[in-house]
Parts: sequence; structure tokens; C-alpha cells
Amino acid sequence: MKKTFSLTHEKIQPARLIEAVKHDVRKYLKRERAKTLPAGADFWDFDCRFGEQATSSRVIHIAEIDASLNQAEAQNWPSCYIEILVKPGYRTPKTV
Repeated sequence: MKKTFSLTHEKIQPARLIEAVKHDVRKYLKRERAKTLPAGADFWDFDCRFGEQATSSRVIHIAEIDASLNQAEAQNWPSCYIEILVKPGYRTPKTV
């Protein structure tokens, strides 16, 4: 998912737009996690980027998306760019 979301609208309040973006992100993550894993993979991992524009986006963890969207709302960004790329994840064994 590579998408730029508009956070301004003449009739919809920015808080509702942020909630819609969060819903779209959660829906995408749920859909991707439901896909069958490749052989040997333990889980689906995600590479995420977030920013006001694609060129100024920074790498974030998947758990930081909601907080980043709230920060974008507080700073009155006109739009935000979210990039979420899925990849198979592999657990590393614990060393004792």
C-alpha cells in the first residue's frame, strides 16, 4: 500500500478523516495477515514509511502509525503519505 491521504475536506472534519485513514490501514493489515504464509515463514512483517509527502517520509514501526496520524492532525497537515510493504517474517531463536 502506497497512498497519499487528503486530510482536508470542505464538509468533513479532520478528525473524521483521520479515523477513516486508520480504518483503511487496519483493513489493509487484516487482509494481508490473512494471506497464507510462504514455506518457512513465521509471520507477516511490514516495512512502513510515513510523512507529509512521499519524498519527506521516514521509516516507522507498524505500531507507530496511529500516533503519527494523531501528530499529523495536531500539526494540521493537508495530506499524509503512508507506505506499508508486506514481507515474510522469520523469528530468531533465543540464545540462553
